[in-house]
Amino acid sequence: MPPKKVVEEKKVLLGRPGNNLKSGIVGLANVGKSTLFQAITKCNLGNPANFPYATIDPEEARVIVPDERFDWLCEKYKPKSKVPANLTVYDIAGLTRGASTGAGLGNAFLSHIRAVDAIFQVVRAFDDAEIIHVEGDVNPTRDLDIISEELRLKDIEFVEKALENQKKKTRQGGQSLQMKQWKEEEATIEKILAHLKDGKEVRKGNWGPKEIEVINPLFLLTAKPVVYLVNLSERDYIRKKNKHLPAIAKWVQDNATGDPLIPISVSFEERLTRFETDAEVEEECKNVGAQSALPKLIVQMRKALNLGSFFTVGPDEVRQWTIRNGTKAPQAAGVIHTDFEKTFIQAIVYNYSALRELGDESEVRAKGKIMTKGKDYVVEDGDILLIKAGAAKG
Repeated sequence: MPPKKVVEEKKVLLGRPGNNLKSGIVGLANVGKSTLFQAITKCNLGNPANFPYATIDPEEARVIVPDERFDWLCEKYKPKSKVPANLTVYDIAGLTRGASTGAGLGNAFLSHIRAVDAIFQVVRAFDDAEIIHVEGDVNPTRDLDIISEELRLKDIEFVEKALENQKKKTRQGGQSLQMKQWKEEEATIEKILAHLKDGKEVRKGNWGPKEIEVINPLFLLTAKPVVYLVNLSERDYIRKKNKHLPAIAKWVQDNATGDPLIPISVSFEERLTRFETDAEVEEECKNVGAQSALPKLIVQMRKALNLGSFFTVGPDEVRQWTIRNGTKAPQAAGVIHTDFEKTFIQAIVYNYSALRELGDESEVRAKGKIMTKGKDYVVEDGDILLIKAGAAKG
């Protein structure tokens, strides 16, 4: 007998489906979030006031994603139009202890966090008598505990409400397929609640595809990927030493294994934005012996969101398009124009790495590295695509 065909289980990702994903800068009050936002976006929000609720409504900006592949393609094609990929970043006001019960401006802040897809969590590891700490002193691991606890407590509240609503459905009784599904969903919600009450974050759970389909519509705060940013003084950042770093690294290892941890100096980044040209910034970085951490954190956030890129190229335009990794060709075509997904015929595909290695499209073709792919092709990060689609129906 031939071996049984293995049915590959569909991989379901935590979080909203889609390619237009947003990240939010989160932390306690006065840890450097708004100044970091200014530095990342190079746009002026005004001087962040030195009190806990200086940012009440989240500020939004789109940040260019640094990618040397895009730069190389622009250099090669010298197009009339250059459109890089971007990442949407929100500056979210500071959390305080008790935010989950509405302390400070807690409920508004937590709803803003709920609306983003991933979190830059800023933790303060610098001393400055002029910038008050909402807890009275600088203690990064305590601050990490506070934020982790507040997000988890709010999630418990969300999940308890969801469970209450689910039980209203299952109380109706009956043996229908719909009832069977509702009971399975109720069991999953109870499992999520037990996980949270055990002090664990949802993104660190071991969930099956069906369970993830129950989790995602709940928009839980602890289900979102996190990139931890440790805000150091400029002096500590340049000398790559800080008394709090070992304890912070241990906290992340113990409580958020695998999450990225990036040291940054927001005061250094802010100072670099005052220079008028890139050449002046490079010269200053050379003088002090340190580089900006901003490109690294933007690239790291794209990884945390499981985002990749494909390119369309030519003398008129070089453009970098953002997709979730694992996206198939018709859905990638739909990012360019929604009609292309519906009328997709095929994609002409070759990868940036082949073009870079061989230097020219004719050489890529001669080596047999240009492929024609259909609807089941999974677009790879760095693919260059030419989409063929039919005419849209009127």
